[in-house]
Amino acid sequence: MYDSLIERLIDLAIEEDIATGDITTNAIIPVQAKAVAEMKAKADGVISGLEIAKRVFEKFEKDIVWEPLVNDGTAVKKGDIILRIEASYRTLLLGERLSLNILQRMSGIATETARYMKELAGTRTRLLDTRKTAPGLRVLDKMAVNHRMGLYDMIMLKDNHIKIAGGIPNAVKEARAHLPLSIKLEVETTTLEEVQQALDAGADIIMLDNMSNEAMTEAVKLIAGRAKTEASGNMSIPRLKEVAATGVDYISVGALTHSVTAMDISMNIKMN
Repeated sequence: MYDSLIERLIDLAIEEDIATGDITTNAIIPVQAKAVAEMKAKADGVISGLEIAKRVFEKFEKDIVWEPLVNDGTAVKKGDIILRIEASYRTLLLGERLSLNILQRMSGIATETARYMKELAGTRTRLLDTRKTAPGLRVLDKMAVNHRMGLYDMIMLKDNHIKIAGGIPNAVKEARAHLPLSIKLEVETTTLEEVQQALDAGADIIMLDNMSNEAMTEAVKLIAGRAKTEASGNMSIPRLKEVAATGVDYISVGALTHSVTAMDISMNIKMN
């Protein structure tokens, strides 16, 4: 579904980085020169984005030899070789920075996601990301975590929607009148009174936004499985287990994507 978006993203990245050509490489590197490159982890982390990195190099040369030594989702240690590529020296130089930028960002997100998932191990609560992604890079950010893509695939009634509609019951009624029941509807709530209103209105998912752990526990009891629950707002690793203990179905964390630290990965080229 997102293949064309990824293609456009890569093309745009090539345009901004290379434009009319890499004048340094064209001046120094013979067209016929072949080489092998290795990508190495320079920090512990979880790898994500290998297939996207490959597609970058294939923009310059279709018949590269691509040898990944790990899979997406693999935890690696500092010093581990992630993959080897055999191609023309020019192709390796052209694709180096862009492929590393993508692989480092996606692996950074995957690494942070793994830290959060570790805290939720043994609970029934699932981890979600948010729409707080880098503009233009959402498809890749989401691939590194997995969740809702945008405003078009689920109804999300937040405070500003509810305000202009005159309350939760009216907002849900208006949304349902214009969209099929097959589309899931989520309502943002901040109090137990709003939770009850969302429940009575027939929400599929009720977001418990910036609530205390005690309030979320009461909300989960009130909902009693009649809708899914999502805890949101000020979610950090030290708090995860306590929030999961309230019984919520999901915990959404913006920090997975909005302030990610790229994983340090290097590429070294050797003459063939």
